[in-house]
Amino acid sequence: MAGSPRRAAGRRLQLPLLCLLFQGVTAILFAIFVRYNHETDAALWHQGNHSNADNEFYFRYPSFQDVHVMVFVGFGFLMAFLQRYGFSSVGFTFLLAAFALQWSTLVQGFLHAFHSGHIHVGMESMINADFCAGAVLISLGAVLGKTGPAPLLFATLLEVVLFGINEFVLLRVLGVKDAGGSMTIHTFGAYFGLALSRVLYRPQLEKSRHRQGSVYHSDLFAMIGTIFLWVFWPSFNSAPTALGDEQLRTALNTYYSLTASTLSTFALSALVSRDGRLDMVHIQNAALAGGVVVGTSSEMMLTPFGALVAGFLAGTVSTLGYKFFTPILESKFKVQDTCGVHNLHGMPGILGALLGALVAGLATHEAYGDGLRDVFPLVAEAQRSATSQAVHQLFGLFVTLMFAFVGGSLGGLLLKLPFLDYPSDSQCYEDQIYWEVPEEHEDKAQEPLRVEEPDTQA
Repeated sequence: MAGSPRRAAGRRLQLPLLCLLFQGVTAILFAIFVRYNHETDAALWHQGNHSNADNEFYFRYPSFQDVHVMVFVGFGFLMAFLQRYGFSSVGFTFLLAAFALQWSTLVQGFLHAFHSGHIHVGMESMINADFCAGAVLISLGAVLGKTGPAPLLFATLLEVVLFGINEFVLLRVLGVKDAGGSMTIHTFGAYFGLALSRVLYRPQLEKSRHRQGSVYHSDLFAMIGTIFLWVFWPSFNSAPTALGDEQLRTALNTYYSLTASTLSTFALSALVSRDGRLDMVHIQNAALAGGVVVGTSSEMMLTPFGALVAGFLAGTVSTLGYKFFTPILESKFKVQDTCGVHNLHGMPGILGALLGALVAGLATHEAYGDGLRDVFPLVAEAQRSATSQAVHQLFGLFVTLMFAFVGGSLGGLLLKLPFLDYPSDSQCYEDQIYWEVPEEHEDKAQEPLRVEEPDTQA
């Protein structure tokens, strides 16, 4: 049922070898380069006259914990809506995120925290690694069910590197502000995944269409993921911001934006349906768009009213995207977006980048006072004007889209290597290919799996 004996034998070796290889290489690199930072190292911490309560752990760990839950519980269960792909949705999320945390610690460390020949890790590096893992899982949503764990590990290997470079260019070179990652996480992750999906387009995917939908209990599991993400999103956006008013303002703006996107999603979902009934796909996803759209601007003086407007607009755009644009994306552009990441992360991410540029352009000393140094240090130091900051924000969006499209296309070509294992067109969205499943689950299959060789990649 899982395929031919030759394919089963290849699958049996491919994933273990890749996991062991990647773990071995990262372990060696950790041994050579990675060290504790001054707040983690026992000797360094006790050299200073510090109180233990001053350690960053007590200020940052609660936010890190929330972000960690979002990555491993929120994203995993949000993608569990496919009726026969729950094991893979949660399990592959677990696998890719675990690898991404290690690999991104190295990549981001070399770019941001490399001193005296070593990478120094602490709370900040843990949070940043989780952000990178979030971008990887967003990309996974675009190709979910159409590829296997081994190709996904290769895609993660490439995406983490490009994520780190793009983030470095935006934050360090261009001086862009993007605390909640509307550009670096959501826009990059979405369009990397969409470019990947375009290159891996399957013209015969109709053979598995009967498994692409959801059932009652799978939608309920996905809704659990939605609630976890919705509740913890203020922590996600505020985790990397400066302590004090900036962190509180970020959480507050995200909080109100999410409430507005939820109301607009319920309203639009009922309006666009023929009989006025709500669509669970809209509620599971578009209600979260408020968190995405204020990712860039939430640390700025957006105002509570601005947060409500942004969230309402994001929920509206996302819901309409699921209803009308997703079918066009596949029929006209040959992009098969399994989870609709373009609607939840792509379009709201771009809107968030544009909103961030607008709010940055309106920044004044009168509005921010001494806080301008925390939010826009280059503007506060008169190294650039508010208008110039807005232009840099827009250019950051352009750079992110270029990295995402080019990187995703290269990743798609890499994943088409003939030795990598894929389910055939008639076996997509099916747990039985990669997992041992209970017999009663097999009995409920809507259509038995046929043993066949993988389709030739276009």
